Amino acid sequence: MKVLVTEPVAREGLEMLKAHADVEVRTGLSPHELEEAVRTADGLLVRSETRVTRGVIEAGAHLRVIGRAGVGVDNIDVPAATSRGIVVVNARSGNTVSAAELTVALLLASARHVPAADASVRRGEWTRGAFMGVELRGKVAGIVGLGQIGSAVARRLRALEMTVLGCDPFVPDERARMLGVELTELKALLERADFVTLHTTLTPETKHLIGRDELALMKSGARLINTARGDLVDEVALASALDSGSLAGAALDVFQKEPPGESPLTRHPKVVVTPHLGASTTEAQERVAVDVAREMLLVLDGHPATSAVNAPFVDPDAIQVVGPYLAVAEACGRLATQLAPGRFRTVELSFDGEIGNHEVEPLKAAAVAGLLAPISEERVNLVSVNHVIAERGWNVVVRTGAAVLPYTNLVSVRLRTSAGDVAILGTLAHGRAHVVELNGFRVDVAPEQGHDHLLILENEDRPGRVGAIGTALGEMEVNIASMDVGRRGPGEAIMVLTLSRALSAVELQRIGSTPGIARVVQARLSV
Repeated sequence: MKVLVTEPVAREGLEMLKAHADVEVRTGLSPHELEEAVRTADGLLVRSETRVTRGVIEAGAHLRVIGRAGVGVDNIDVPAATSRGIVVVNARSGNTVSAAELTVALLLASARHVPAADASVRRGEWTRGAFMGVELRGKVAGIVGLGQIGSAVARRLRALEMTVLGCDPFVPDERARMLGVELTELKALLERADFVTLHTTLTPETKHLIGRDELALMKSGARLINTARGDLVDEVALASALDSGSLAGAALDVFQKEPPGESPLTRHPKVVVTPHLGASTTEAQERVAVDVAREMLLVLDGHPATSAVNAPFVDPDAIQVVGPYLAVAEACGRLATQLAPGRFRTVELSFDGEIGNHEVEPLKAAAVAGLLAPISEERVNLVSVNHVIAERGWNVVVRTGAAVLPYTNLVSVRLRTSAGDVAILGTLAHGRAHVVELNGFRVDVAPEQGHDHLLILENEDRPGRVGAIGTALGEMEVNIASMDVGRRGPGEAIMVLTLSRALSAVELQRIGSTPGIARVVQARLSV
């Protein structure tokens, strides 16, 4: 076996690969040189700089696995790899400890003015009174996002004798209790916390999660720490809050633009800044190199990988029956999360019909992958699904049953949360995934390429509602690609519209204010 390595990785990872494969290290390759070099490789190992395009993947006639020594795979054309049957693996948890420890370091540095005091002494000054800080013991820390890194931060801040609040609508109460975290809503967290630290993923919904309004909610003298994604924070609003004195400080490892250039935040006396160092420790680099090398070797030896980021592995004996329904399970899970208010309590997965007579673990993995897709960058496959479920503290129940007329096979995802229940049912029709029931409303929704923006409206079942919504969308210059309506009981109806684009918050508010509209939800289905 031959493995091509195109960027520097830790020695321990290379040695593991060299014990089982012929390893060629060639850094600094141009796109053309990379296409030439990958032609004879069975495996390709990269970090963040190498762009693994469709052209590179097609040039790698013998490629079986692509490894990313890190978490993100933005530099890899995963769909192109999947279409060629190439497994893409990463090191999903290798930098957890390093990122958590950097968060604590930045929190302490901000609380005690460490960088400014260091610079002052180096200038020959000795102005102790200018750097009066605050203790952490007894203070309230607010953690936004309780995934792997957020949870690791919580454990460390508890050890510093802080009260820890957490905001994560997808974390069960039991998981929070195990961490010693009090779950709360974002507004209450911002109002109570002395230190707010961000550990959520970046999605269209979380961009500028901390903006002018959110900063205004924070306590006078509070501090903000961001080691997650730069776009989570409105940097202009943050600079304004620091200038006004409403915030005591901020500590940032990430920025909206990297490098940030002449950002006012990098020169602000109340801000501690570092150049995206979350994974920059010897141990983290060693872990990610070893983890991804191990995963690559598993694939090259013919075994499923635990950290594959593309399609879950399906047993060949079941693929003819179960395989087509993976997209159905993923779509139902994805939609359930987007329609579910409150914190997850129980996930019930049902696979009825002929699919229930086969191995359903691949369907379970696909449904869980869908549940996670709108809220996390974490990828799920057949091997990792139970580990992911346990790590998040989810209670997942799987059932199988007989066919449910009029469907030959039916996939059901029922999500019970602290605010209520959501039920999504789907099936396969004409080779495509169709959602056929939403919370008891009979519908028929099938995402199409370029048209997977959904607008879901629960409304009074009386004349004129469809026309009013159509008129409003027309005035917004939004095209309706398709519309489906359904009923659940007397006076209860639903509209599901597939739109040409997503609506803004203002546009959603306008739609929601239409007489007779009880609830408006915007969602998106992958194709």
